[in-house]
Amino acid sequence: MAMVLRVFRWSPGSRERLQKYWVRARQGMTVLDALVEVQRGTDPTLAFRYACRVGMCGSCGMVINGRERWACRTLLSRLERGPVTVRPLYHFPLIRDLVVDMEPIKRKMLESKAVFVPRRPPEDDEGFAAVSGRSRERRAVDFTLQRDSRDGAHAERSEALLAEDVLTRCHTQANCTAVCPMQLSPTDSILALRRRALLQLVGFRPR
Repeated sequence: MAMVLRVFRWSPGSRERLQKYWVRARQGMTVLDALVEVQRGTDPTLAFRYACRVGMCGSCGMVINGRERWACRTLLSRLERGPVTVRPLYHFPLIRDLVVDMEPIKRKMLESKAVFVPRRPPEDDEGFAAVSGRSRERRAVDFTLQRDSRDGAHAERSEALLAEDVLTRCHTQANCTAVCPMQLSPTDSILALRRRALLQLVGFRPR
């Protein structure tokens, strides 16, 4: 079955436009598959980013039919009938076509110390694997660093997370939760951190 892709195109010095491409949709074909087919067979100038192709890295994040999705996990067959519109992610500086500058989010991750710091070194790999396995049985939200009992940088990270309006910028629409490949809920974690910040503000200390 032939489908139409309406792909956002832009490069420095040119005007923004939506360019149409025809692709023959196959069973199990994703939006990323279609874009790769267009790039390899029709228009090698089309620019977009991808890496793992298995829904883990997030490199292929795009706005597909008006919603942020991962192109490698979005099947053409599950989209509404009609042309499929693909645009770059919102709120990021645009480099070209579907490629955005991810430097702002990388910088924010560094500022918020978004890296796991073990509370104590595991005695051996087997022991660490056992702890990780038990953790997977808990609710997904417990995996976030500030609620992970294995992480040893809670206090240092809290200083960055509770500064200024970091937590209030989230509009709690849960778009991040809907597309998370690890089934985490950043929205729930942000709400929990907001409650913690409020209790800290009023001087409440749990007994």
